[in-house]
Amino acid sequence: MKPQEPIGVDPAPYRYRAIFISDIHLGTAGCKAEFLLDFLRANESKYLYLVGDIIDGWQLKKGWFWKQSHNDVIQKILRKARKGTQVTYIAGNHDEALRQFLGLAFGDIQIADEAVHEMADGRRLWVMHGDMFDGVIQHARWLAHFGDGLYTLILRLNHHFNQVRHRLGLSYWSLSQFLKHKVKNAVAFINSFEEIVTAEASRRGYDGVVCGHIHKPQIRDINGVLYCNDGDWVESLSALVETHSGELKIVYWPYRQSQQMEIEEHALSI
Repeated sequence: MKPQEPIGVDPAPYRYRAIFISDIHLGTAGCKAEFLLDFLRANESKYLYLVGDIIDGWQLKKGWFWKQSHNDVIQKILRKARKGTQVTYIAGNHDEALRQFLGLAFGDIQIADEAVHEMADGRRLWVMHGDMFDGVIQHARWLAHFGDGLYTLILRLNHHFNQVRHRLGLSYWSLSQFLKHKVKNAVAFINSFEEIVTAEASRRGYDGVVCGHIHKPQIRDINGVLYCNDGDWVESLSALVETHSGELKIVYWPYRQSQQMEIEEHALSI
């Protein structure tokens, strides 16, 4: 990576066999679209999987929020598809309206409810968002919407809190991630979610599963099944990638923000 390159100029791309990203939540103030655009400029792949909650229909119904950077992300993905990247858009719970278009293609982007990715070494990964294994989503949608509103509030507080931390020279700190790891019920839900989805992947005959939904990037073996969660672009700023040698890894992309802030602060001081 070349952090000395000017912001907004496409760096020489890193090339992967596959990239998996989810939980972008375009249409919300918490979306880090500028970071994602930077990531998409710097990374190319043969396959690109959008693993749900790309556009946040829940929040857009409450109030319209759409920055130019959100348009730029959509346009960048469409350009990748036009240039030959095989793009699959898997619907999640926040963009569930897309499920009425399953099997169709929009601008060379395939719409699906789930997909199967065959790795370079022949292993088969089941790719789906993960909301089907969330009992709150399935059986208490009002509670899910209430929780989403509370999460949005926490993100707003966290944004202002980190502005102060940045002025003090401190690194980014996520309040919601902290709460997820400290609240016993949240930890129990995450562990249960991971075990349930891997058990279902095993039952269906897959070697592993790729999902999003819970905003917790992770790669680990659970009872002989590979569990991969690509994280999100609200807090983690992460993606799951498969190299051409068949290695899976989590890539984080927050480092360029500090460079941009330094450039902007330098410009203000001139």
